[in-house]
Amino acid sequence: MKKILSKISNTIITYLTLISPQLNTRIRYWQNFRQKINLKNPQTLDEKIQWLKFNTYYKNPLVIQCADKYAVRDYVKQCGCDEILNELYFSWDSVDEINWDLLPDSFVIKWNFGCGHNLICRDKTQLDIESAKRKLREWYKSHRTFYLSHSEVHYKNIQPKLICEKLIKTDDGSLPVDYKLYCFNGNPDCVLVCLNRDKGHPDFYFFDKDMNLKRYNKTGKLAAENFTVPRPVGFEKLFEYAQKLAAPFPFVRADFYLENGEVIFGELTFTPCGGFDSGRLPETQLLFGSKLKLN
Repeated sequence: MKKILSKISNTIITYLTLISPQLNTRIRYWQNFRQKINLKNPQTLDEKIQWLKFNTYYKNPLVIQCADKYAVRDYVKQCGCDEILNELYFSWDSVDEINWDLLPDSFVIKWNFGCGHNLICRDKTQLDIESAKRKLREWYKSHRTFYLSHSEVHYKNIQPKLICEKLIKTDDGSLPVDYKLYCFNGNPDCVLVCLNRDKGHPDFYFFDKDMNLKRYNKTGKLAAENFTVPRPVGFEKLFEYAQKLAAPFPFVRADFYLENGEVIFGELTFTPCGGFDSGRLPETQLLFGSKLKLN
């Protein structure tokens, strides 16, 4: 019964966005942080992300373009960073357009909106194509409502598109490490490293530009005193590319992969966790908030 009531409550809060995105956000903020959000004088990073969401990002055509996982490729090219784009095999407007016979032995298919809509195929001979179609169609259904849950209005008018890209392969066959660079007013400050993605529940650790662990989140706080990860070849290039791509934006998280010294672009994220990241420590929220200057 509790689960049913919780689902009903969440649905009501989600559709509040159609009436008042700010009311949706105030309720979500209270749910995540057990405190009122300050939108008049925002101090924490997530408060400032919400402020940007309502005052800038929802009507910024470049933000809307770059939130689109397909259209952002043109922006990356305009920044002179063509070389970091992952190889694009195909793009389609619907699942029915996919010619599965033409696809390579391994690939990734994903929708250009939202998050988590990734079909990873390591071996096409083992792929259940009908099941894959059902999954892609199911994900497609969320394209009209994805933005409602956390009032991420910059996703609202993205035209759905399927893209098929090269599967990034690693030496041990696991999913690649994800490097997420937090950029404040165009300057990449630190990187959130996403490890063990194959587990389904990856581990996230913050590091500075010298690859020193920063105990900014709950996972980092609990890490062993001498915890570290090897500094990958080409690590410094992540910050160089992030600075180029982040230049026009007050805040953006620039996501990359780095395999054998080669930087591969992932995406640009303007509202991580919808602007409700309770995994960051309260002192980190204030520290990051102080780094982000709003006009």
